[in-house]
Amino acid sequence: MQGVANSAPLLDEPAESGEFDGQAPELDLRATVGRNLRRLRLQRGLSLERLARASGVSRAMLGQIELGQSTPTITILWKIARALDLSFVSLLTPSASNQAVLLRRDESRVLASSSGDFQSRALFPRERHPQTEFYELLLRPGVNERQPAHPAGTAANLVVARGRVTVLLGGKRHDLEAGDALVFAADVEHELFNSEASEAQLFLVLVFPRTT
Repeated sequence: MQGVANSAPLLDEPAESGEFDGQAPELDLRATVGRNLRRLRLQRGLSLERLARASGVSRAMLGQIELGQSTPTITILWKIARALDLSFVSLLTPSASNQAVLLRRDESRVLASSSGDFQSRALFPRERHPQTEFYELLLRPGVNERQPAHPAGTAANLVVARGRVTVLLGGKRHDLEAGDALVFAADVEHELFNSEASEAQLFLVLVFPRTT
């Protein structure tokens, strides 16, 4: 959990403390700031009370902002941004997580083994750095693919969409058919083996430990 920042502000304190001048509709601004504040506060594991003490903004005001019931002044937003150790605009910019992102197959990032027998396609936007990653895996017949250990605390959920695959994990063998899922700690080396005569398709979700 990230503590409350005591570092210098990320931008100069604004000279004026008036409300926004209406460049964006007030209701849209309230909603955007409220969603961003709640999301960023929870990501840091902060209660409203703790953020209030760090920022000098009352708990009641913070609650109203998160609920979209109050349009904060520039000075209040600056205080909140400084307490969260954020840039000012991070509270004003609509979160990308609230926007739909289309990932075309022919534009996806695909990693393949030198022989092409194993392919991994990322199913998440390249410009993001998520805590959870989602991949499509393709494993040709007769191929044994060794997967390296991920960082300590990484969890994996492997689902077989097509074919049959054997997973060797911690000295144990797990035989999976289409529709089967295996949930395991991915911070150890593991192997995928396709003993069938057809290509296997799998989906892998990796959940990394929080670094804050």
